[in-house]
Amino acid sequence: MLPRLLLLLLLGLLSPADASSPAPALSAEPAQLARFPRPLSSYGDAALPPRQRIASRAQAEPFNAVASALFLGAILHTFLASTFARWGRRLEARHHQQLHRAPAARPSQAPDPVSFPATLLHYLGEVEVVFMIWALPLLGAALGYFGWTEVRDFVGVDCDFREPLFVVAIMTISASRPVVRFAEHALAAVAQRCGGGSPAAWWLSVLLLAPLLGSLITEPAAMTIAALLLARRFYAAHPGKALAYATLGLLFVNISIGGVLTNFAAPPVLMVAAPWNWSTAFMFSHFGWRAILAIAGSTGLYFFLFRRQLQALDHRHLPGANPAVDAEDQALCWHRREDAIPLPVTLVHLAVLAWTVLTSHYPPLYGGGFLFFLGFMQATAHHQNPLQLRGPLLVGFFLAGLVIHGRCQGWWLEPILASGLGETALLLSAAALTAFNDNALITFLGSQVPDLSESLKYALMAGAVAGGGLTVIANAPNPAGQGILQPHFGGQVSALALLLAALPPTALGIGCFLLH
Repeated sequence: MLPRLLLLLLLGLLSPADASSPAPALSAEPAQLARFPRPLSSYGDAALPPRQRIASRAQAEPFNAVASALFLGAILHTFLASTFARWGRRLEARHHQQLHRAPAARPSQAPDPVSFPATLLHYLGEVEVVFMIWALPLLGAALGYFGWTEVRDFVGVDCDFREPLFVVAIMTISASRPVVRFAEHALAAVAQRCGGGSPAAWWLSVLLLAPLLGSLITEPAAMTIAALLLARRFYAAHPGKALAYATLGLLFVNISIGGVLTNFAAPPVLMVAAPWNWSTAFMFSHFGWRAILAIAGSTGLYFFLFRRQLQALDHRHLPGANPAVDAEDQALCWHRREDAIPLPVTLVHLAVLAWTVLTSHYPPLYGGGFLFFLGFMQATAHHQNPLQLRGPLLVGFFLAGLVIHGRCQGWWLEPILASGLGETALLLSAAALTAFNDNALITFLGSQVPDLSESLKYALMAGAVAGGGLTVIANAPNPAGQGILQPHFGGQVSALALLLAALPPTALGIGCFLLH
């Protein structure tokens, strides 16, 4: 009952006062093999107002309420993840203190006993695993309602995991040393001209240019490169907490908005480009100049607000600021070296990156390219850094869990999208809902509503991308950025602090998309 009341409350906040007019039903639903989630057209409730439609569907298919209650639990878990992580660290510290006080007789090579409660809390504090953790009871409930065959078909056939697989590949390739160094050299030219390579100059160049680059190399790749450069050239200077969170929120919002200059780079655009016949020329003419204005305006606003803190950042911790220290660090740590990378090696990496982007919808093709990339990494290991797969795999795990949950939420999302909202109301509703769902899911459901006007399509897309930085689950590349920058936030990013930091650029982005 509580999840249903919360959903109805959300609908009441987002729906217009007069919702009694019939709303269009979904059509052209994608074919599915499993009996769940129940096809929306099978309810036969198109004439009902949104609130009654949601209540009717919850009664007609009790699994709907269970699935959404578990989804709500996962969302709440993401906001509590930092609390779990803190508890885990405290238990781990207490466990180690007890081991040192009363050392047990063990072989010299034996590992220390593990604290199971601390380890469990550590996993519960990993945002990237939250949705897959909650997917287990979801699939368990489906097993009880529908049986093993239906669960097998749902996960094995109906759920589309191409995006999680693509993100794993593109993140790994983008984080390779040749690609990062190439992007770093390109942005260094701007940073040197803007402010002599200071942390403030790097801050400006990365947050202005990297999001726009996302329209060419895809948002996951742009997020990975931007986060790596910010970690190396900005966060290494130890900014204050307020500036650190403001930068993270601005990065998430700018990346989400910056991918709409083309029709292939942003996941929410990919979901609708074909059914809505949106070409790159259409995206650039309708969204491009507004996106550029929003990114420039938000970055300029935060630069003005934090100008003193940015100018006061300590240069001494940045690479190249102290050659003697850099030489010592490079001697002790292989991945900090600054030696040149041969041009052919960089070109091969860029070619694999381009191939992965061009074949992003075809896992066998970019999967083959990824295997070639792994082999080439081994063949040129003396020019590479150690391959980091933990971050990409965690992000892929996160997205896979979101796919499983997302397919079961259409029963209440569709009435909201088809409730007769005006352009402004739909834009604001899409931005608000994006905070609780991946924005690609929002636009995908919108693409299933027949006879949606061009103005409403625009409003839906604008709201989805504008709200893509409010939470870590709002946009697919966000977990990648959080995973890279998390060590600079004490090991855990606060969901509430991120939300507050992202609100001003989100509001400014919404304002830019409302311009005519």
